[in-house]
Amino acid sequence: MKKAFTPLSSGPSTMPFENVHLNDGNEIPAIAFGTGSEMKGKDVTHYCAQALDSGFSHIDTAQYYGTEATVGQAIQESGLPRSDLYVTTKYHHGEIQFSVRASLHYLKLQYLDLYLIHGPSLVPDLEAAWKQFERIKDDGLAKSIGVSNFSLEQLQSVVKTARILPAVHQISFNPYNYAQNKALLEYSAKHGIVTEAYSSLAPITKYPGGPVDAPVAAAAKRLGITPTQVILLWVKSKGVVIVTTSRTKSRLEEYIEVGDLPPLTDDEIAAIDAAGAKGPPSAIPFVQQSRRHPAATASLVLGATLLTLLYIVRMVGCPSNGAMVS
Repeated sequence: MKKAFTPLSSGPSTMPFENVHLNDGNEIPAIAFGTGSEMKGKDVTHYCAQALDSGFSHIDTAQYYGTEATVGQAIQESGLPRSDLYVTTKYHHGEIQFSVRASLHYLKLQYLDLYLIHGPSLVPDLEAAWKQFERIKDDGLAKSIGVSNFSLEQLQSVVKTARILPAVHQISFNPYNYAQNKALLEYSAKHGIVTEAYSSLAPITKYPGGPVDAPVAAAAKRLGITPTQVILLWVKSKGVVIVTTSRTKSRLEEYIEVGDLPPLTDDEIAAIDAAGAKGPPSAIPFVQQSRRHPAATASLVLGATLLTLLYIVRMVGCPSNGAMVS
């Protein structure tokens, strides 16, 4: 039996990418290949094949991404036994029992390894929706069930009435939002709910030049690895499952190599934590300004709303621009 991560461990982990134990007795691979982001609505057959060839066994898709059918095609073409694969998809719209069966049809599977509610706003009644998810697990359509993008309060409301606890909570997670998510991670760990992270590489892909760059660069230099690998080691140190993606095979191999790298030191983890707490570069001036001038935030929101309304009016009022109104 493989050893699970210890959520929110105070010290660095020495374990490679192994399976993580879930609270329902199942296991989940500690890294997944995601088919959202820039792949939404595209044929991902080739990209999934690359991921499987690079060493990924966990593929993450969603009803919203529009990639379930080509993920299913890639799985079928791989020739891999079903038991060697772990497949996650997420509910977005429609009657829940119908939607899960539609996802299974597109994926060409008899069961899912993990089925998530993609967001709390997608279901009008969380308690009723979760009962439907419990039924999905009872019926063997999904081995594990969970949620995504929930706040602490929303997760607590599910746990309060659940017969079967969520096994996984997938969220946006990186050094820049770790501080604000720490209470959520601690609550999840208390209930054995594994946290799964997407957008972990945001400090590199979205917010280069921020406070996190320096401690990441220092760790990369010490270990002789890339900043990307340092960020993934940091995520791993928190006991969080990684969901990442790339259309380039060499990048995928770079991600997989992280499982065999030595861990960050306690000091390196603490330095990244502290730098991340300062916030990404684009957010720092806005936060500081809104703290000095409370009206600034409202003014910015109002301005953005007016610009959006103006754009809509122009689009509706000018058929010649090719806009479609439905």
